Amino acid sequence: MDLHKELLERFGFLHFRPGQEEVIRHVLKGHDTIAILPTGMGKSLCYQLPGYMMNGAILIISPLVSLMEDQVMQMRKNGEKRVVALNSFLPYADRKMILRNLNTYKFIFVSPEMLSQQSFKEHMNRLAIALIVVDEAHCISQWGFDFRPDYLRIGEFLSPGQRPPILALTATADDKVMKDIPYYLQLRDPVIQRHSLDRPNISYSIHQLDSPQEKTDWIKERVSNSMGPGIIYASSRKRADELAIDLQLAGVSVQSYHAGKEQDDRSIIQEQFLNGELDWICATNAFGMGVHKADIRQVIHEHTPSTIAAYMQEVGRAGRDGLQAYATLLYSPTDERITSFIIQSDLPIESDVRYYAELLSNGNDSEKAAELAGLTETGKRVIDYYKERHSLDEVLVVLKDLSAEKESELQKMIRLVQGEQCIRESILMYFGEKCHGRPEQCCSVCGLSIDLPEKTKLERKVKKVTWDERITNLLG
Repeated sequence: MDLHKELLERFGFLHFRPGQEEVIRHVLKGHDTIAILPTGMGKSLCYQLPGYMMNGAILIISPLVSLMEDQVMQMRKNGEKRVVALNSFLPYADRKMILRNLNTYKFIFVSPEMLSQQSFKEHMNRLAIALIVVDEAHCISQWGFDFRPDYLRIGEFLSPGQRPPILALTATADDKVMKDIPYYLQLRDPVIQRHSLDRPNISYSIHQLDSPQEKTDWIKERVSNSMGPGIIYASSRKRADELAIDLQLAGVSVQSYHAGKEQDDRSIIQEQFLNGELDWICATNAFGMGVHKADIRQVIHEHTPSTIAAYMQEVGRAGRDGLQAYATLLYSPTDERITSFIIQSDLPIESDVRYYAELLSNGNDSEKAAELAGLTETGKRVIDYYKERHSLDEVLVVLKDLSAEKESELQKMIRLVQGEQCIRESILMYFGEKCHGRPEQCCSVCGLSIDLPEKTKLERKVKKVTWDERITNLLG
């Protein structure tokens, strides 16, 4: 088969990016495959191209509604009409219509939670599936155990009967992720295609500041005097909103983005950023997956992320065009305590778990019992998942181990922030890689020889988009 001919005819590209061709060949041979390719290396091509060469539909399991919708929109822009996203935000009538016509679609995007719905299972059983794709597969480890346990059930949905090959895609994978992906997806002798995570065009800087106000002042100075586009990652929705307002008052073209905003507002803000109508986004980690913007010049963290893997996911959104980009992390002594509180807050405490179990044993339905026990929706999902598989005492041990693991990952991040070793080298070491050469603009430990490009008085040319065009782009 002439993959290069298919690549040119289908997508207009003369050459594959590193790693793409090897992944595609494994998929076409029917192998279960784990592909670890850096952010911006075109992972979606790894299922779209073979999808066109295979008989049957391609099922893509994706973590976020915004990510699904963005990928669907991109495919429709490229002329593919047989693509759909099926998620809980769709009105019931729309979901019913899509399910009724499911066999007319080539590419079907769903969330992990959709897999557990009986009506979806029944329709899938009648459908010829050629390939199953688990996008952002690191979420199995990052979210499955304590946030979205349906990620851990994916393998159960896929296991019955003769299933098609599975392609697991991710940009970052440490040792734990590499164990979790094949185990929970029940992969069969998977081929592992790994490309170095190093992005030589991204420089890393860490600055210690003593207070949130100092961080705010630093960000205002940086953003007002250096080039975007850029993303500022904040520790909370409130902090993202506050930073956006401060920067707006300073004349910066910026908006905040987080899960507390309405879905339509988030879609419009994301589109404005992609179109160049906004220079900056102040966001929680809800923003970033699937954002296809090649010219992001800066990613600034005003807080310490909970894991090195999460940090690399967010930093990797910069410099996809291959040009110089800058990752800056602002650290203060209180960050460790704040981040620790945030990452532990979703895990239910022992007394609440025991009370919930007691209420269930007394005949209360699970929703009422969770309410009386003071559990969050997330906490209930997590407990229910583990209670299906373990005794109450075993569930408490699991939760205790999860808490300790979260703290361990945070301590690795703190050591990175406080360390005196090359930041690039430390990050690669975390993922089991060696640093085979440091670029001139490496990191703040090695020393950066030039500053960021200053803003010019020349306005960047921005394509003006009418509301008609904007609605068309959003809805397809």
